[in-house]
Amino acid sequence: MATEKSDVSSMEVDDQISTDPKFSIYVLQLLKSSQMQHGLRFGDYTRYRRYCTARLRRLYKSLKFTHGRGKYNKKSITASTVTEVRFLHLVLYTAERAWSHAMEKRQLPDGPNARQRSYLIGRLRKAVKWATLFAELCAIKGDSRTSLEAEAYASFMKGNLLFEQDQNWDIALKSFKSARVVYEELGKYGDLDNQVLCRERVEELEPSIRYCLHKIGESNLQASELVHIGEIEGPALDLFKAKLEAVMAEARSQQAASMTEFHWLGHRFPISNAKTRVSILKAQELEKELHDRMEGALPAEKRLTVFDKIFAAYHEARGSIRNDLATAGSSENIKDDLSGLDKAIGAVLGQRTIERNQLLVSIAKSKLSKARDEKNEKVTKPEELVRLFDLLLQNTSDLSDLLSSGRDRKEEEVALSEEYEVKSLIFRAERCFFLAKSYSSAGKRTEAYSLFSLARSLAENALKKLRSAANHDQMMIKELETLYNNCRSNGCVEHAMGIMEHEKAPEDLSKKISTVSISGSDKKLEKFLVEKLDSYESAVGDSSTKVAPRIAAYLPTFQAIARNPIVLDLAYNSIDFPSIENRMKTDKKGFISRLWG
Repeated sequence: MATEKSDVSSMEVDDQISTDPKFSIYVLQLLKSSQMQHGLRFGDYTRYRRYCTARLRRLYKSLKFTHGRGKYNKKSITASTVTEVRFLHLVLYTAERAWSHAMEKRQLPDGPNARQRSYLIGRLRKAVKWATLFAELCAIKGDSRTSLEAEAYASFMKGNLLFEQDQNWDIALKSFKSARVVYEELGKYGDLDNQVLCRERVEELEPSIRYCLHKIGESNLQASELVHIGEIEGPALDLFKAKLEAVMAEARSQQAASMTEFHWLGHRFPISNAKTRVSILKAQELEKELHDRMEGALPAEKRLTVFDKIFAAYHEARGSIRNDLATAGSSENIKDDLSGLDKAIGAVLGQRTIERNQLLVSIAKSKLSKARDEKNEKVTKPEELVRLFDLLLQNTSDLSDLLSSGRDRKEEEVALSEEYEVKSLIFRAERCFFLAKSYSSAGKRTEAYSLFSLARSLAENALKKLRSAANHDQMMIKELETLYNNCRSNGCVEHAMGIMEHEKAPEDLSKKISTVSISGSDKKLEKFLVEKLDSYESAVGDSSTKVAPRIAAYLPTFQAIARNPIVLDLAYNSIDFPSIENRMKTDKKGFISRLWG
């Protein structure tokens, strides 16, 4: 009997295990949605960590899994504890909170110090611990796809920890590769959104894998080529980018030790400050990256991002130079060198600013004539191009003022100043052209024709100066010729349109006057709603028409009324009216007033 009872109890347990529901979580989709909605779209790990903390508080409270009031009584989560899917969410968001806290410390302005780095690694260890627990629980309580995603998530966290520790690169490589294999397989199945997310994660893991191969020595990748690896955006790449920036900063520091002078337009300025050297070297590397790669290979948005990094590096260099100027003391030679270096960096900054604004002009021109596409991009208006050319004119003016300052000007400085004077004339012609376009779109033909004529003469003057220069730019000459022809053709169109409108003006005016009536239109209008309240009829017109609702008359209509005849009093000046002085009141004076007048 005992044997039979034990057999029955074991069968009941087997039935319970077999009928135990399997939970399903789209881990990557859930995390991506949370990250993008709560700070990581802009790299704000503090906001995301606070969201994870608030989310955990809500989960603990809703599950009634709190750790007691007053004294803390830890409650561990095991497979028997997981009775619903929210327990798995609890473990997952705990791992996310630890990971986001570590990334928050990694993004400190001057980088984490030794103590903060130790804390950072401790938080990553916590993230690995909870991610491993999440994978173990999903293997028991989750379906096969959820278990696979949890394993990939745990491998990714383990790879992050080893990546930050700068050790066991082979194990880190193995972890990243195992995560990539899982996401590659999951990217072949499921709905379209999940497939896209899995492929994005595979692309985000690729730079970390290549960097691990580089550290192991299995890749012949050069340090300068590492910059191009991390061009993909995503939270999974932030740790890699921080590590890459540290490596590049170290390489720049070693290279900057041999950099003693800054060459600019025939001048040589000594650089004594190591921080200034590193900032200038970083800016020069970014400039080299910007000009070495073909224009079509790097999208316009990426080029704008590179320009922003160049500006940041040069501004940092100028800040160091001005700090040195403040502490230079009374040494005139050092002050002259630092002032010259500051002027040179300012001139380079001005040139890069003009190049960036020219890139913005080319982007705006490409969107000027095309209609809205599938991405619903905003079509550029001529007024926006006018504003951009205003900025370019201000930039060239500032740069010309900077180049003309100083006593001993080199020939290179004079040549550069003359070049930007011609560019200023070209920008004026372009600005005038697009200002005429804006007047044309507003229907002001006279103003548009005058501006097109002025733009044509400016373009002609600029062409003459360019052709007379020793080393003229053929591309710029071709663009100016196109502008000249456009000004001429648009001017002719505006002239013709103006004449046509002038000829049609009397006819249009007579047509409009002929329809004017004092009593209103002859068409019988419907009654207003206030006049037919006893009948149920709509006072609102059809939605497809633009007829105003007829609810009540706002103002009374004009009506023809009789007027008194106008009398012109022509005889007024010829009438001789009688005197009325005897009827006027006289003042009576007293005795004293008679004496004193």
